[in-house]
Amino acid sequence: MTVTWEESGWEQVAPGVGRRRLPVWDCTVGLVVGAGGVLLVDAGSGLGEGARLRAQAQALTGRRVTHLALTHPHFDHILGAAAFAGAEVFAAVGVETALTARGREALRADAVRWGLDARVAEEAVDALPVPRHAVSGEWTLDLGLDGGRPVLLANVGPGHTAHDLAVLVPGDPGVVFCGDLVEESGEPQAGPDAVPDRWPAALDRLLALGGEDARYVPGHGAVVDAAFVRAQRDALAARFGVSE
Repeated sequence: MTVTWEESGWEQVAPGVGRRRLPVWDCTVGLVVGAGGVLLVDAGSGLGEGARLRAQAQALTGRRVTHLALTHPHFDHILGAAAFAGAEVFAAVGVETALTARGREALRADAVRWGLDARVAEEAVDALPVPRHAVSGEWTLDLGLDGGRPVLLANVGPGHTAHDLAVLVPGDPGVVFCGDLVEESGEPQAGPDAVPDRWPAALDRLLALGGEDARYVPGHGAVVDAAFVRAQRDALAARFGVSE
């Protein structure tokens, strides 16, 4: 038996499109439902959280998750990925190189530094699949039948990381899943893997994809509009000394 968005604790952002804010790190995951497939955007911070998301998605849709898009390779967004066995996994080109032995160790250490249990982190990192599909420009998925539910995956980075992927769901309204290129619940975080001088341009590409009327779903925080994204773009440009 399927449940409604409200019963499940998910927020419906547009018809067939929802998102959920996860506990602890306030990471947002997205769900896009079509007649021919189900896409999850990001996978949570560990195998247990990933398994809960998988069960929730199945309860909402009556079907398994068929596609998984990872917006960037930070632990709170990708360490649940192995819970989605059989799903086609997409990420920006270059994420596969970030998952070498050295990259996995850095990912594990970062997760533990932020408070994830060391055993949970090690288990999830060991099981983490390498994305099968590397998006270098734009990639259109059809989650419907005969083109009835197109979803655009766009490599809009670098910015927050060297490998930032956005997900555009056309519609009325359109929805853009931004990953951590946009944050609403706090100031955008620029860690050692950020590319600050390219970040404002990545937000320009987000705005070009979604347009003025889209709903923008940040990696952390409440859903925002184009004006919020533009203001954050300008603040980042000033913060990092990027010329217009």
